[in-house]
Amino acid sequence: MQELRLLCWAVLLGLVQTCPEPCDCGEKYGFQIADCAYRDLEAVPAGFPANVTTLSLSANQLPGLPAGAFREVPLLQSLWLAHNEIRTVAAGALASLGHLKSLDLSHNLISDFAWSDLHNLSALQLLKMDSNELTFIPRDAFRSLRALRSLQLNHNRLHTLAEGTFTPLIALSHLQINDNPFDCTCGIVWFKTWALTTAVSIPEQDNITCTSPHVLKGTPLNRLLPLPCSAPSVQLTYQPSQDGAELRPGFVLALHCDVDGQPAPQLHWHIQTPGGTVEIASPNVGADGRALPSAPAASSRPRFQAFANGSLLIPDFGKLEEGTYSCLATNELGSAESSVNVALATPGEGGEDALGRRFHGKAAEGKGCYMVDNEVQPSGPEDNVVIIYLSRARGPEAAAAGEGVRGQQPPGLLLLGQSLLLLLLLPSF
Repeated sequence: MQELRLLCWAVLLGLVQTCPEPCDCGEKYGFQIADCAYRDLEAVPAGFPANVTTLSLSANQLPGLPAGAFREVPLLQSLWLAHNEIRTVAAGALASLGHLKSLDLSHNLISDFAWSDLHNLSALQLLKMDSNELTFIPRDAFRSLRALRSLQLNHNRLHTLAEGTFTPLIALSHLQINDNPFDCTCGIVWFKTWALTTAVSIPEQDNITCTSPHVLKGTPLNRLLPLPCSAPSVQLTYQPSQDGAELRPGFVLALHCDVDGQPAPQLHWHIQTPGGTVEIASPNVGADGRALPSAPAASSRPRFQAFANGSLLIPDFGKLEEGTYSCLATNELGSAESSVNVALATPGEGGEDALGRRFHGKAAEGKGCYMVDNEVQPSGPEDNVVIIYLSRARGPEAAAAGEGVRGQQPPGLLLLGQSLLLLLLLPSF
């Protein structure tokens, strides 16, 4: 009710307010119009009547739209901003225009656009953003534009489109998106399929072409041959050593993230330890275990060593390295993730590990490794538990022979110091 009163006052005040000096204001066909086109304006003028429903600022020299630029005209239904020099539309510049039905931002230089402002423009029916410098559209950019009928994105610098970008536009009847430098890789295949099957009118389809790769340059998207594409898949396993890595004395944990997908996915490690979260873009070390020049590291040998083949090596695994290890693979078609919880416990008569999981069984030493009578008992049905026993090192011969590991029987692991029981707690998926 309070908002309604304020709106009424705004309308009443608008009836008596004067028009900004450079502009012409008046009523035409039942609309309150403010015409500020062709005035060489370098900023949105102040002092508009609050009841203005149509505002034209076309053909000026506006360099950008700041937050709150149109706060004075909350009833605006049409906003024309074509043929300016707008490069940036700041967050909050358009968000207050909940009644807006037509928005023309064409023929500018926009490369930085506050896409989140569109979430408030649920009444929008026409959106013209053609002939700009746009390179990217977020997947959820149009999520609230269920009334949008016409969308013009042609003559920009769009290289790809996130799958589902146009799904929320249930009223869309016209889409113009020609003359963009599309990368014809797996990420654009969905749009080709959608464009060939949708009822939306898409003119100039022969001008929706590939710019890269070079072999496809100039090929219309609707004639693109099928590409070998697949979303990422990951499998996280453990192994006791990292070939080619120079290991320091101590306990060692090696995890391997086996990644598949086309195009080849990018691998990222997310590690949650008692000391905090660690994010690693793989690889961060070379084959010798030394930090790459581009990888931030406190020393020449990082605490967590991510190799290009998908392996993660922790040369001195201890209580501080306990936690959850996740590998995330991402390509143009999506992402996949796998995680493992890792804890250390001393073998004995039983007890509880560092993560609160109960285990029992009597440990006995033999042939350089620890054996137990019983498997670790999961704390709940959602946990699958794999046990790795780490033995005292008996020299290079024992390590090469593979002694000290029970379970999957991978190659030997050189370990020094106190014998420990390593629990890999694998959540079910």
